[in-house]
Amino acid sequence: MAHAKDHDYHILNPSVWPFIGAVAGFLMLFGAVLWMHGSGPWLFLIGLVGVLYTMFAWWSDVVAESHVGDHTPVVRIGLKYGFILFIMSEVMFFAAWFWSFFKHAMYPMGPDSPAIDGVWPPVGIETFDPWHLPLINTLILLCSGAAATWAHHALVHEDNREDMKWGLIIAIALGAIFTVLQVYEYSHAGFGFAGNIYGANFFMATGFHGAHVVIGTIFLFVCLLRLTRGHFTQEKHIGFEAAAWYWHFVDVVWLFLFAAVYVWGQ
Repeated sequence: MAHAKDHDYHILNPSVWPFIGAVAGFLMLFGAVLWMHGSGPWLFLIGLVGVLYTMFAWWSDVVAESHVGDHTPVVRIGLKYGFILFIMSEVMFFAAWFWSFFKHAMYPMGPDSPAIDGVWPPVGIETFDPWHLPLINTLILLCSGAAATWAHHALVHEDNREDMKWGLIIAIALGAIFTVLQVYEYSHAGFGFAGNIYGANFFMATGFHGAHVVIGTIFLFVCLLRLTRGHFTQEKHIGFEAAAWYWHFVDVVWLFLFAAVYVWGQ
């Protein structure tokens, strides 16, 4: 046959999703700017819906490609490398916030000279006690990561889908509890985002981490839904493996945030 496939690579068919995603992303960004200038959130929300729909439809196509056999061992290696590169880019994203925090903590700006007059945290800032709610949240997130590891071990080493299900349920529930406690902590903060560099650094670093926790929780929940539909095998489980890697990345970032922001930087 002239068109018979004689290689292990996946040649993608033309897709509309990159174009729709780009248009929706532009509408969301442009709408956010208009919203900030008092024009209302409607264009932003339209763009957001478009982005979410593109994500759902595009990833559904990827799952369907796996089911028809397009994800050969060579393709799966490429998918793993791609996700590793994505996590590396996330590491550099958080490195920027740590850089800003350490810079201002070690060289706090004073009225005349940062080496003489600067103090950290700035005067009037009441920091959180790291050994109460932040420590509890740390233990919750670590336990969630352990549950995700249990789920991964149950699938890969035991082919035990029941244990995998309960591992995912526990990981998702603990991730949701972490988010609720983080919101509770924010509501009792003795400082705001604006007007001081400590608050700006704190809320940007921990806030973006919180957003990643929400995304990771959704990621794991999608894996749970796919599990109930019979997806994932001991050999083919790239989607779940990516979710587990992402969740462990979120764990590690939080450990650095807890040690640097809550403990060292108070």
